[in-house]
Parts: sequence; C-alpha cells; structure tokens
Amino acid sequence: MRYLLCLFSVALLVSCSLHDDGIPPAQQSGELVVVTRNSPTTYYQDSDGNSAGLEYDLVELFAAELGLKAKFIVAGRFDDIIPTLVRHQAHLAAAGLTVTPERERWVRFGPVYQTVRQQLCYNTDTLRPRSLKDVVGQQIEVVAGSSYVETLKAAQKNIPALAWKEIDVLESEELLEKVANGELDYSIADSHIVDITSNYYPTLAAAFDVSGPQQLAWAFPRDGDKTLMKKAQDFFARIQQDGTLKRLLDRYYGHIQRLHSGDVVGILDKKSAILPQYRKYFQRGQELTGVDWRLLAAMGYQESQWDPLATSPTGVRGMMMLTNDTADRMKVSNRLDPKQSIVAGARYLVLTRDMLPQRIEEPDRTWLALAAYNSGYGHVEDARVLAQQMKLNPDSWADLKKVMPLLSKSAYYSKAKHGYARGGESVIFVENIRTYYDILNKFEKPYQPIFAGNVKLGKTRSSRFSLTAAE
Repeated sequence: MRYLLCLFSVALLVSCSLHDDGIPPAQQSGELVVVTRNSPTTYYQDSDGNSAGLEYDLVELFAAELGLKAKFIVAGRFDDIIPTLVRHQAHLAAAGLTVTPERERWVRFGPVYQTVRQQLCYNTDTLRPRSLKDVVGQQIEVVAGSSYVETLKAAQKNIPALAWKEIDVLESEELLEKVANGELDYSIADSHIVDITSNYYPTLAAAFDVSGPQQLAWAFPRDGDKTLMKKAQDFFARIQQDGTLKRLLDRYYGHIQRLHSGDVVGILDKKSAILPQYRKYFQRGQELTGVDWRLLAAMGYQESQWDPLATSPTGVRGMMMLTNDTADRMKVSNRLDPKQSIVAGARYLVLTRDMLPQRIEEPDRTWLALAAYNSGYGHVEDARVLAQQMKLNPDSWADLKKVMPLLSKSAYYSKAKHGYARGGESVIFVENIRTYYDILNKFEKPYQPIFAGNVKLGKTRSSRFSLTAAE
C-alpha cells in the first residue's frame, strides 16, 4: 500500500509539473487535440489515403460543433494513451477505451457510446476451449496496458496457474492474426474487433466471453477543462437522440456479422484464383462510372461468385446477374460476356444511385442504390415511405434495413405502391457486399485511372460522407 501511495504521489507530482507546459485550452488555441490509436475500430488511413474510423468521425463532428480544428495524436503504444492525458498533451482520448475502475483513478470518462464484450479467441483448427481453466499452460498474449490485463488478473485469483504475456503492440488485431496463423494459442479482444478481424481470417473465432458488457467512452484529464467535458456530454446526448451515433455505428459495424467462415474462405480463395482474370474489367467499370472497382468486384462476387456463366432459375444471367430488361436498357448484347456484364452492372448502379434524392449522403446513398439494384427502385421507394410512416429516417440505411423485410408481409405490401418484395433478401445482399468490399479493400490495391476521375466512398472535409471525385 505504501508503494502504491508513493507511486501515485510521484505520478501526481509529474502531472502537476507538466501541467504548465501542456497544451492550452482548446477554445483558446482553436485546436482540439485528441490522442487516439491506429486501429480499424478507432482511427486509420483507408486505402485511398483518407482518415477514417468511428473515433475519427465522432471527433470531427464534435470539433466542428465547437468551431474548432481537430488534431490527432496517434499513440505509439497502447500504454501511452492515458499518460498523454495525464501530462496534458491532449484534451481528450478517443481511442475505444473501456471504462475500468483502475483507469478512473487517472482520468474522467465521458458518456458511454458503445458496449462490447471481451472474448478469448482461438484457431478453429484446434480444440475449442470452454473456460480459462482450459487454457492454463498455453501461450496467451494480450495488449500491454489493456483492460484485458485487468480481466486476467481478476481471473488469476481463482486460477493461480493462469499466465499470459503482455505485448507492446497498439492493436489487438496483430495478436489475433497470430492466432489465425497458428503462431499463438490464444488472445483476448473486444467483440467488435473480433467480428471485424474474423472476416479477414476465417480460422479465427471467439471461444467464449471472458467478461460481461464493457462500456467504451472518451477519456478526459481529471483536472482538465470541465466545460469541454460538459460539451462532450451534450454532444453525445444530441447524436444519440437524432440518430447520428446509430448511423455511424452501423457504418462500421452494422454488417460485420453477416458472413460465415465458409463465405470468407470462398472469397479469399477466389480472390487469388479467379479475380485476376476479371480485375481489368472491374477497373474498366471504375474508369467509366467512377465507382471503386473493389465495390464492383464485391457486387460481382455476391451475384455470381465471379462466374461469368452463372444463371438463376428466374432467368438472370452473367457475372452481375442482369435481367433481360436491364441488359436491354444497358445495351448489352451478351449477358455472359464478363466485360459487358461488369460495365453494365456498374452503369446500372450509378443510374439507380442518381435517382435517389440528392439530400441522401454517403455511404447511405450507395447502400440504398445497391438495395435498388437488387430489388428495384420502386420497392426501395416503398420502403422509404414505410420508414417515414414508422417515424424512422427514410434516408438512413440503418433504418431502412429494418423496414425492407416488412415488404414481404401482406399487412405492409398490400398498401405499398409496388406491392410484394423480398426485402429481406435485399438487406442480406447489401450487407454481404459491404463485408466483401471491406475484405477486398484490405487485400486489393486501389486503382487510379490515368485519364478519369476516381469516385470513391470517402468523406468530405465537413465529415459528411460522399462519393467525391479525386483530382
């Protein structure tokens, strides 16, 4: 106890001595300084070089609301995040931090914006453990300074033989990849991180939860600007009420649990064996329409698994599974010609997207266009009308995907202008494409046409999503 008190006193003295040398208040400098970490669930650079991530989007919206410019500090180690706050080198930490009693000794947490569970992950080629007792004596690694360490220490009181290594990496994904590759027996990560990573590595899975619900929140220095924290509380209350938070969570996590491991194995195998034959046609589709070739490839995989001769019982055919009417409209002479099919599918997607009201922002605009590509524009409009009647947002995919399955129920489609629709299938169609697109984004390089503008799923400077042309 004396040691802990001494340690705390030294840390407090260090904090106070550095306080005067810390950054000025955000309103004074006009700059909101935020410490974060580089990970797919917080802050990262996408394949086109744009900043992205849930924490990035939230901070940009918060800074804009305050009339400030956001400046991000990416911590070199997970262990550096909270000390950066204690030293007053950042106004807040937006890094997917779990609220724990140990951390609350050093920082104040803002409103909770997401709930996750800690999960023990294993390689599915090995025997699945049922409890932490089953992993005693095995190789376990977790991120140093993470809340997983606290969980293991608590479990160790009942399982004294439980042992693990704390690794100085910034993100759990590195350790999960080692598990998937058979280089490590087990690791622990938050459930949303496991869901994302398992879509890239089909042999990775969660064995069981090692914790109950864990709350994620921004962290602020304990002796920091109380006004800033109050504004953060007001900000989160507003975005929870108006649906902004729900839409952002759906953008990053709404689709990640749709695929089974067999689906992931399938696209990874065919990405190497089949996609190279047709990559140039998908890239040609991007040249002509501006749609990211990897999104078009994701559509093609969902439609036919990149089989140019695919034919359904209903008569749709080819790589992009075009109907006769769509093929005629797009002037396709042979639906089984992969080049014609891919280009026509790209053009038809843009056609449906352009029919949507201009106020609908990205990426919702593209997700709605994909639903229209699958079920028809009229049925999407019926779903939007129904969403409005149900007091939901007709311009939000997060709301619309709740409504579309209702179009197969007589109580709803009997009143719809365009009648019955297999709306549930359209939701699966869109969500699968979103995940396939994520996978291709991770493993395939972007394409920059020499003589054409490249329209991509990105973000404008005002933090609104858009398909914008890059010069």
